[in-house]
Amino acid sequence: MDKATLIKITQDLIQLDTVNDHEEAVSDYLATLFTANGISTKKLTYAPGRTSLIAEIGDPTSKQVLVFSGHQDTVATGDAADWPYAGPFSGELHAGRIYGRGAADMKSGLAAMAATLIALKDAPLKGRLRFVATVGEEFGAHGARELTEQGYADDFSGLVIGEPTGQKLIYAHSGSIDYTVTSIGKAAHSSLPETGINAITNLVKFITAEAHAFDDVAPHPALGDFVHSVTVIKGGTQVNSIPGYAQLAGNMRPIPSFDNAQAIGRLQTIIADLNQQPDVNLKLNVDFSFVPVLTAQDDPLVTALQASAQQVTGKELIEDVIHGATDASEFTKSAHKFPVIIFGPGDWSAAHQSNESVSVANIVNTQKIYQALALRQLS
Repeated sequence: MDKATLIKITQDLIQLDTVNDHEEAVSDYLATLFTANGISTKKLTYAPGRTSLIAEIGDPTSKQVLVFSGHQDTVATGDAADWPYAGPFSGELHAGRIYGRGAADMKSGLAAMAATLIALKDAPLKGRLRFVATVGEEFGAHGARELTEQGYADDFSGLVIGEPTGQKLIYAHSGSIDYTVTSIGKAAHSSLPETGINAITNLVKFITAEAHAFDDVAPHPALGDFVHSVTVIKGGTQVNSIPGYAQLAGNMRPIPSFDNAQAIGRLQTIIADLNQQPDVNLKLNVDFSFVPVLTAQDDPLVTALQASAQQVTGKELIEDVIHGATDASEFTKSAHKFPVIIFGPGDWSAAHQSNESVSVANIVNTQKIYQALALRQLS
């Protein structure tokens, strides 16, 4: 696909406001684009105004299915004053970069993937190249979870997620667990604390225990340390009352050698032990649980992407890991196992930032590498 068209698709996608919702606007745009190029699509409704989109080219009878996937939603824009180039949804091109919310994370990746399907529409592929655009990745990966539960990941042969990687080849990422702990106490006047049960005091007992509960967890060779933090705490209503309710939220980043079940089990043990103490009533709720993703560096999909990058740029990609979760955490919950790589045109450092932008050169190179990869895997 020519550079000007690729730039326009990226700009058009950025100009659609899909902040944590409204993804159907992107689905409709892409469906229209695909249809105009002779590619049929399927929209799957998650909620009113929120749809995932699937498109596919190649041999429909083949069991070889290479999947390009990305999310359609973005995080909030923040203060509009922090966006000097005509606002967060301008998609303005300036000095070789396109600006706007989602430019890096990850509408440029979606644009490059969609352009690859269009470019290869009439290629003699012996396998299938599938495009999957999801809803809600930024707040729970709802779309990927729903698609996986409905069996849409059960025939993947390989998955490429177009998140911003600065054109690094990401072969692994940590999981992510968000949880809340609620402390139920008994309100009382602060002059008579013995007549109440201080919910904050009991919540602090959990914080103290959590701080060293994972000291024995060894680092993973690729992903490093198991990371955990208590990040939010709420409790009390006024200074002269013993609080009868308090709540905290925390996050953990599981690794393959100490996974989600082990991490959650450790929290459950802390809660159970503390609840044996007099007047302690703590309850744990796991809000989101994204599993870690790890593909061997000698996997054929990794080596094929390296060969494709060499073909396009003459250079080898840097191989690395990240500690943010992606839709792959949900897709890989399928009983069917397949390799995953994360590779996209945006820079990880630009994601969620004010005045987010992406390099046009990176978009062009990434699209060419996607195309070379698809031909290498499916021809």
